[in-house]
Amino acid sequence: MILAIVQARMGSTRLPGKVLKDIVGKPMLWHLVNRLKHATLVDKIIIATTTLKEDDQLEDFARGATLPYYRGDAEDVLARYYDAATQFKAEVIVRICSDNPLIDPQITDRIIGEHFVSDADYTSNTIKRTYPDGLEVEVFPFEVLEKAHKAAKRGYEREHVTPYIYQRQDLFRLKSIEASGKLRRPDLRLTVDMEEDLKLIREIFRRLYRDGQIFHTEKVIDLLDRHPELAAINAHVKQKALGE
Repeated sequence: MILAIVQARMGSTRLPGKVLKDIVGKPMLWHLVNRLKHATLVDKIIIATTTLKEDDQLEDFARGATLPYYRGDAEDVLARYYDAATQFKAEVIVRICSDNPLIDPQITDRIIGEHFVSDADYTSNTIKRTYPDGLEVEVFPFEVLEKAHKAAKRGYEREHVTPYIYQRQDLFRLKSIEASGKLRRPDLRLTVDMEEDLKLIREIFRRLYRDGQIFHTEKVIDLLDRHPELAAINAHVKQKALGE
């Protein structure tokens, strides 16, 4: 089974509760899941949240959306991932972060497909950043996750799930997926971490979202390139993020 695990929690230093913030009438997390459902190579999507009281809202969201979910350690995200993957009998894990509501199902499918033809232990578009921020996809088999879970000791390795894997090329075969053509835009920021990010994402959805349809990254890039006021917001938040 190819299991997409979306890590989500209500706690956020810069923008608390961001994963359930409203975007064109739906929670941000709903949009992410809705887009991810169009990835044809993903068998199941689950929400992996914490046992903290504040994350009861995410359990309620998952139940309301008839989505499977797992609740685990708030700080040890690697353990949360491993336990979720074990419970749902994952063979391959697709790691998705909940602050990326513009996740692209076509890009997700490409990275999953490349993973299988490359025979890699870890396949991602994050090793070399060539796509816009906010389209990150990481793919790895359960056995690799299990090795990381058993061996990772440092705090950041537990908190961020995959550093133990991609920082050890002596132990794991890595496959880097790079963007080409119009998609090669690492200057663009399409994630949500600050209020300014949310403002831009809301405007993108307001202009492009239609019920029952999925718009892809090329449309987003065209929109930003055609509208200087949106490009200016993007440049501002990108610079602010780089400065922090």
